[in-house]
Formats: sequence, C-alpha cells, structure tokens
Amino acid sequence: MPEQDTDLAHDLLRGAEEIALYMYGDRKFRRKIYHLAATSNAPFFKIGSMICARKSVLLKWIESREQSHTGDHHTDV
Repeated sequence: MPEQDTDLAHDLLRGAEEIALYMYGDRKFRRKIYHLAATSNAPFFKIGSMICARKSVLLKWIESREQSHTGDHHTDV
C-alpha cells in the first residue's frame, strides 16, 4: 500500500463515536458530534450515511477557533 494511502487511513475518523473519542476522549459524547454537525461549521462530511472527519483538518479547525477567541478573554496579571 502506498504511504499516502496509509496516511489517509490514519487521518480519517469514521463515525460520530470515533470523532467523539478523538475530540472529547470518550465515545459517549457522540450526540455532541451530531449536534455540531447540524449547528456549526465543523469540518465534518459524510461517506454514505456515516459522518466522518479528518484528524488533521479537525486540529486546524480547533486551532482557528482558539485563535479567534483569544482576544475575547482578558486576564489581569
């Protein structure tokens, strides 16, 4: 199998449970994934009826969300 094919296989999250485990550390948060998919611009997509995501794209999306909110919180030192 070519290297880029195995990279994709390791980068792809299949199903809300896998995405929840990756994002929240627990599969029980799968309903949050369905909610995010329905109400946000989270980078999910479907293969057939299965919700999927790429780990690399999710990390970039989370980082952009963090950066967009860093100016919202002021801390006094």
